Formats: sequence, C-alpha cells, structure tokens
Amino acid sequence: MLPLGPASAPQPGHPGYPPGVADGEGFLIRARITGVGSCLPPRVVTNDDLAALIDTSDEWIVQRTGIRERRWVEPEVTTSDLALAAASEALEAAGIGASDLDMIILATLSPDHEFPGTACFLQAKLGVAGCAALDVRQQCTGFIYAVSVADQFLRTGFCRRALVVGAEVHSKGLDVSTPGRDLAVLFGDGAGAVVLEAGETAADGPGILSTHLHADGSGATDLWLPAPGMAYERFMSADLLERRLQFPQMNGRAVYVNAVKRMAEAVVEAVAANGMKVEDVDLFLFHQANLRINEAVTERLGLLPERVFNTIDRFANTTAATIPLGMHEALRTGRLEKGMVVCGAAFGSGFTWGSMLLRW
Repeated sequence: MLPLGPASAPQPGHPGYPPGVADGEGFLIRARITGVGSCLPPRVVTNDDLAALIDTSDEWIVQRTGIRERRWVEPEVTTSDLALAAASEALEAAGIGASDLDMIILATLSPDHEFPGTACFLQAKLGVAGCAALDVRQQCTGFIYAVSVADQFLRTGFCRRALVVGAEVHSKGLDVSTPGRDLAVLFGDGAGAVVLEAGETAADGPGILSTHLHADGSGATDLWLPAPGMAYERFMSADLLERRLQFPQMNGRAVYVNAVKRMAEAVVEAVAANGMKVEDVDLFLFHQANLRINEAVTERLGLLPERVFNTIDRFANTTAATIPLGMHEALRTGRLEKGMVVCGAAFGSGFTWGSMLLRW
C-alpha cells in the first residue's frame, strides 16, 4: 500500500466540515437519499461487436480496461430521454411526484442541445414547471458535484426535495474507427438518478455526511473535446471537422496517474472530515472509468476488493451516470443495505475530482 500522507479533519465553519444544521432539539437537518433509479438502453454492444468495426479485440479491451460490453442508444434516443426514465424510477421509489420537487439538477457532458440546459428539457418531459432546473458540466465528477450542490440547498432550507440525475449519450459522439479506438471502446450510454430530501436525523442517522470538491484546470486539455466551441473563429467549421476535433481526446497516462492519486486523496479527505477511517466504510462507489484505475485506488487505500462495487465490465464508462447507476445496482443486488456507510469518489475531465460520504 502506498503512503497517502496525513489528513486532518476540518473544523466547524470549514467547507469540508460535515453538513447538518442543528434544529435546536438535538437533531440535525440532513439531505437523505429517499429514491434511486436508473436507465440502461436495451442495445448491448460487446467488444466483439466493436472488433467487427475497428482494429481491436475483446482480449485487448478487457486487459486494458476491464470492459466487456456497454449499452448504446438507438438514433432517436436523447440524454433527456434516459434521464426521464431514471428520474421517474427514482421518484416512484421515493413515493413522490415530479410536482413535489423544488429543484432538478442534471449532470451531463452530452446535452441534448448546446442550450438551453438539458435539465430544462427533462423538466418539461416530467410535466412540471416552476421549480429550479440547472445543468452541471463537470463530466466524470458531475454526479458528485451535483449531489454537493443539492446538499447545500437542502440543508440550508432553500428547498426540501431535489432530483439529481447523471445521464449520458456517448455513442453518438465517438470516433468509431481504428484511429479513435482508444476512446471509442471506453464509453457507454445510461442514466442514474436519486431523490434527495431534507429531514431531521440523529448524528448517527442516515443522510449525506459531507461532500468534497476539487479541480485543477491546468490539466484541462489532457481530457477534452476541442470542438465545437467559441474558442475558434467560428463555433464549427469544415476545418475543425477535417482536423477531427469534434471527437474527444485524452492523454491516457496523465489521466491514469492523476485519477489514482486524486481519488484516493478524496476518500481519505471524506472519512477524515467525519472522524472515520477507510476501514469504517462499508461500500465504495468509485467512478467507473477504467477497472485498472479502480484496482489501483483499491490497492493504494488498502481495501478488500469486495468492498468496492464495480459495474464497468457491463456498462463501461457512463461518465456522470456511473455512480448513481452503481448505487442502484448495489441496491438491486443486495450489496447496499440500510445503515451502511458509503463513500463515492470520482475523477475526470477538468481535471476535477471529489468525494461524498453518506450513511444509508
């Protein structure tokens, strides 16, 4: 196990101090997840399917990424369509309707349109109006950021119920050719959603204990989509297309090294902020970018592999959707149970990274 360095718990008033506003009667006001939902397109694309289109193989992909298959949408399906299905399931699980929501937050890097935000399209498809709706564009760390935003609004009393969704349609934007294979094999489509509700709880009761957010923009071009964009003379042009800048680009080595380091640090930060150790966490929900990254983080933290819940072999990297998808799968399969302490951590484009600690 590699050394992680010292970590000290933040003091009251520090941004990392465990959330929870006292109600004057010995209880805390915390945001609690009351419903979880997910949506995976029915179309399964295996590694062998990709090998029929590009110069790759099942063995090559599995060895480097741990991915065996992923889900891709049909041409007419949008990000907000997947978000709607996941959100509807989460709302039903929470026992509330869309009209009960005070806020909708949608994390995605694959919006339906450049503007307006996809959260507004989701809101319309939910058949409601009036509540706040916003997008979070923090890519692979998007769900952690979105939960943190919702948590702040909930525990300060701005709203009582919030819907947080991570949804992605990658398949329409990938370079499915041999030159683009390093990235084309990594990504899948899907959505996950949670309903967060503010309520009273004891100090050792359920809810979001803390969230921790970070970024380092100096690594922005190590994982990015160069075009289209306002950085050019024209938002989109024939020249940009000819240079294939409409496809994502990645410095794989830089991403790997930073992901392992930062995700491990974020876990340590989260548990330390709550007076815990990594051994106190029952289940880890790491972002699913590459199984080799998660294995390295697991080793670095000295964790037993069975305490880490992975879905990347079946779903690939669904960016902002990986953690809520994993949460729903863990619930469905009995890996996530009442009373468990759960830690989620992610690293992605930006560079951005973060963590959240909660008691189920």
